[in-house]
Amino acid sequence: MKIAVIGTGYVGLVQGTCLAESGNDVVCIDKIAAKIEGLKQGKIPIYEPGLAELVHRNTRDGRLTFSTDLAAGIADAEIIFVAVGTPQADHGGADLSGVWAVGKQIAESLTEPKVIVIKSTVPVGTNAELARRMAEFTTIPFDVANNPEFLKEGAAIDDFNKPDRVVVGVRRPEVAETLHELYAPFLRTDRPFLVMSPESAEMTKYVANCLLATKISFINEMANLCEAYKADVNDVRRGIGHDQRIGFHFLHPGVGYGGSCFPKDIRAVIHMAQSRGLPARMMEAVDEVNEAQKEVLHSKLAAHFKDGLRGKTIAVWGLAFKPRTDDVREAPALVLIDALLRDGAHIRVHDPEAIDNVRDLYGDKLTYCDRPYGALEEADALVVATEWNEFRNPDFDVMIRLLRSPVVFDGRNVFDPERMAELGFTYYGIGRVAPGSGAEADRQA
Repeated sequence: MKIAVIGTGYVGLVQGTCLAESGNDVVCIDKIAAKIEGLKQGKIPIYEPGLAELVHRNTRDGRLTFSTDLAAGIADAEIIFVAVGTPQADHGGADLSGVWAVGKQIAESLTEPKVIVIKSTVPVGTNAELARRMAEFTTIPFDVANNPEFLKEGAAIDDFNKPDRVVVGVRRPEVAETLHELYAPFLRTDRPFLVMSPESAEMTKYVANCLLATKISFINEMANLCEAYKADVNDVRRGIGHDQRIGFHFLHPGVGYGGSCFPKDIRAVIHMAQSRGLPARMMEAVDEVNEAQKEVLHSKLAAHFKDGLRGKTIAVWGLAFKPRTDDVREAPALVLIDALLRDGAHIRVHDPEAIDNVRDLYGDKLTYCDRPYGALEEADALVVATEWNEFRNPDFDVMIRLLRSPVVFDGRNVFDPERMAELGFTYYGIGRVAPGSGAEADRQA
């Protein structure tokens, strides 16, 4: 098929590239000329494993092109995907100005019937409102459908190529048939193609993210409770995870979720509920627990350094909100850095991919290190804020030699507390039993 994708952010670029890889002719459109020019030259604006290779191959083979000209870009397209940003607005809900602007441009450029598919995460009712607005600017027939994305940053290519399910919200069965034909190459393992109304599809995306965020906030709150009662959350997690009604997914305690989806989507659902006069007690609690969890590492640091953090040097491993991405939006590491800067601490940071994005935010306020061990030099403590695989098996002898004091605050529980104690580290995890505590001694006995 001939496809146009409007928006070359995370969702749009992955969508367009993977559809081109499956044999479609795709043009990716963006109003930011510098981004389009960079993509034409092979410069990928985001880090996602495997994406650069696919962009280069499909660009070389002519299946993937880039343009700033929306009218020309959609002229031959059978399907137009809208993948523009819907950031959080001042009122807490989603800012749909980008969706409305693109819809108007599409309507004014239509010369024949098209299928317009919203990939952006949008509040319930957006498809209907977009269709109404577009009809004010054109008499040419068109369809507006919804096709929410369920991509995980760091695993987006695999998620797209091997989806758990494909959800489409349509008004006419013919549109569903067209989209099923497009996605058929990705559904060969009998993964379901779920057809519903646009309103149900819009809600499906939000409900999925709300439930996943709830699991994260739940296990984080339980981890803090475990720590207070000297229970080990890792044991508890194993104890509940084998229950098939619960499972292990998203039950890894840490320092809270971040990124471009969960925070704004949970707040958008809160706004949606309030707009209809409904309470959103659970989602408000999820958001509140998550924001509080981002403060946990700083509280542990402050409790350890009883003489204060002013003048202390703190090493931070991991800046992105999760591994395998350079995305630092609402990252827990940045909450910690802000608090440490207010305390007057010196901060040495390392991240495999997110250094440049953090440098853009903080400039010369931080010391940036190309290697993880470089961040440890003369540091009074190490904080692990993101669970990159390269942090899991470091040379502990080198760590002890470089650190001014062997203290580790493990915000992602990547290390084993008992082993860390045996190696001579003072270790703080999230919801873990501290070696030498009464509970640990009882358990060993």
